[in-house]
Amino acid sequence: MKHYSWESSFLEIFETCIERYRAGSKNPDELYMPDEMAFISSIGYKPREFFDFIEDHVEEGEPSPITALLIASVRRDYFISQQESQPSSHEITTDDLPPRDAEIEGIRWLPRIITKARAKLRGELHPNIMYACGGDRNFLKQHDIHPADFLRFIWGAGESDEKIAAYVRQSG
Repeated sequence: MKHYSWESSFLEIFETCIERYRAGSKNPDELYMPDEMAFISSIGYKPREFFDFIEDHVEEGEPSPITALLIASVRRDYFISQQESQPSSHEITTDDLPPRDAEIEGIRWLPRIITKARAKLRGELHPNIMYACGGDRNFLKQHDIHPADFLRFIWGAGESDEKIAAYVRQSG
């Protein structure tokens, strides 16, 4: 992978996969060419993570390729700087997620999206879980926070749910 122009590769693969998806290739295990898989792994992504953004973009109109790139940029930065380009062996499942109606400081959905964002940073999302899914996007829109900005804030806030709640209240 060329680090200087990695974002161009990301967008090129994203657009190519959108075309393949629209042409009927809707299986994340068969969507990518070997060099694309190598690239996806090199930025700390799993095939399903990348696929979920493609699927939602085609089916729901978001996230945009640029939003997907910005989210990937945060994950890639974390993967390289914090994980030294080594994937985590841990994975969270839907059983590990707080319920959709759980609250922190009266903010519904916040415990769930925090858990997903922390797992996204570490590359620990089970294939059945998506960071920036429709529910997450609704939450983030309601509070006027870009998904990549939220992910970066989660990284900076560490384990402080109180900082995150204050950030959400200030943003919205």
